[in-house]
Amino acid sequence: MQAAQFEHAVENILKRDSRFEPHAYLFLKDSLDFTLKRAAEDNEGKARHVSGRELLFGFRDLALQEFGPMASTLMAEWGLTETKNVGEMVFHLIDEQMFGKQDSDTLEDFVDAFDFHEAFVVPFTPKSRLSKTQ
Repeated sequence: MQAAQFEHAVENILKRDSRFEPHAYLFLKDSLDFTLKRAAEDNEGKARHVSGRELLFGFRDLALQEFGPMASTLMAEWGLTETKNVGEMVFHLIDEQMFGKQDSDTLEDFVDAFDFHEAFVVPFTPKSRLSKTQ
């Protein structure tokens, strides 16, 4: 997928639905690449389709790896508050023919996969002093 084509697709999406920042779409593309690579490693090096849930967990893992404690802040700035938002962006990119889809793929695959607070805030929240002494 060429960068110019992808950027044009994102521009088209933003004309219809501006809830999510362009950087969120670029990060989603990187997350798909990350997830596809991980899936191929688990599949004897062979590429395969990844499910919505797999993509979400790749998205989460890459965000934590790339942004650490800033992941939560970036998600909020990009307009992302729940996993369903990632699915909405995926389907926007499918509509623009930037991402592929199988007949079994649905937006519901992206609903409530994990809690953004639990994924992006809790890992970086210091333990209370009380729990350290117990």
